[in-house]
Amino acid sequence: MKTVVVVGGGITGLTALYHLHKMSKEHKSELKLLLIERDHNLGGKIRTVEEGDYIIETGADSIVARHEAVLPLVEELQLQDELVYNETGTSYIYTNGELHKIPVDSIFGIPMNVEALGESTLISEDGKKAALLDLETNNSRFTKESSIGEFLEAFLGRELVENQIAPVLSGVYSGDLYKLTLASTLPYLLDYKNEYGSIIKGLSANKLKFKGASNKKFVSFNKGLAKIIDRLEEECTDATILKGAETTKLRKVGDKYELSINGHEDIHADYVILATPHDITQRILEQESLDRDFNQLKNSSLISIYLAFDVRDEELPADGTGFIVSDERDVKCDACTWTSRKWKHTSRNQNLLVRLFYKSSNSQYDTLKNLNNEELTRVALEDIRKSIGIYAEPITVEVTNWKNLMPNYLLGHNQSVNSLERTLLKEMPNVALAGASYYGVGIGACIQNGKETAETIINDIIKRA
Repeated sequence: MKTVVVVGGGITGLTALYHLHKMSKEHKSELKLLLIERDHNLGGKIRTVEEGDYIIETGADSIVARHEAVLPLVEELQLQDELVYNETGTSYIYTNGELHKIPVDSIFGIPMNVEALGESTLISEDGKKAALLDLETNNSRFTKESSIGEFLEAFLGRELVENQIAPVLSGVYSGDLYKLTLASTLPYLLDYKNEYGSIIKGLSANKLKFKGASNKKFVSFNKGLAKIIDRLEEECTDATILKGAETTKLRKVGDKYELSINGHEDIHADYVILATPHDITQRILEQESLDRDFNQLKNSSLISIYLAFDVRDEELPADGTGFIVSDERDVKCDACTWTSRKWKHTSRNQNLLVRLFYKSSNSQYDTLKNLNNEELTRVALEDIRKSIGIYAEPITVEVTNWKNLMPNYLLGHNQSVNSLERTLLKEMPNVALAGASYYGVGIGACIQNGKETAETIINDIIKRA
């Protein structure tokens, strides 16, 4: 009987365990399955908290519905009746003390047609003329390993990128656009430019793919996102799950592996999946030959603050679901989601629940990170007063500090991951890297990565049988 150990109980590790469990039964392969999680709760960056009438997601708040791996898993887990979709509404960019609508026909702030460009109140007439040059210029130098910031600026102009695209994209990918590659963000933009001669024309021609991009794009569950974590754990009936157990070292012993676990006896395994953040994985492996590539991978930090008010969310702008802040610092937050408006299930009485984000890329983060929760709450309240004019005192506050846990895919990311895979295959075969540090930051990408990692291991076991 082969033993497979998964280190890390976030969505990637749990999905890998689930598929190992499922496929071992389908192929009648007897496996000893074990998952080890350092925290006392599973889920990683998926954490749901219930506070009175409110459902609060302290980490990720939703899943992109159109990712090919998402709905099939939801159906397998029989959670489709518990799905909830985001409410529709306009997103804004907050700049110069005002909220500006992001044109509806845009994707990540990039206009999908000339009309959407014309509607923007964030771009001057000169900026719009510069963006229209995209219709006439050709690409002769950019590849998918190029900076997405440089690519977009070259064809759409600096003003559109700075004022409308960068606030949105930097928010999604938690990084500087000029240090992020096309491959790790929106690779199809390069394909559109090359095929149609224009980013705007390419998006327009493929508009149906993005239909509803701001309309029912995201899913959660009526009792919170952690429902998928609970159900995955429930399904893995024949697996052993150790919580509150920290993996400190992995050693190769002959053709097997030995894992040292704090407070537990050593565990021996034939296959190991390391679904932990890359810096933790680096410490577990302690392989000098891997350090150079591990050191190229970067994380950022995020402070999330929820505030609930005894105020009807009708007091918000009528069609709004939140805003992103541009570079100016009238307010200190990077973004604000009007959670009770975007997700009806999060506020039982439809009273106001908002979430503010403060990122390590924020020029004031070095000061903010040293504040206690009471001080952070005061900062958040001042931001809310300035941006949306709510002066009430909160009835519930939830502060979460995600320190060095947000992966950034900087230039050279794919090369570093490929190099890690090659070295690991040579020196520690049957040890797999998995998770958001390497193969995609969204929950959908993590679900797909977990499944593919499990399939690779099952196929290898069958081949060797």
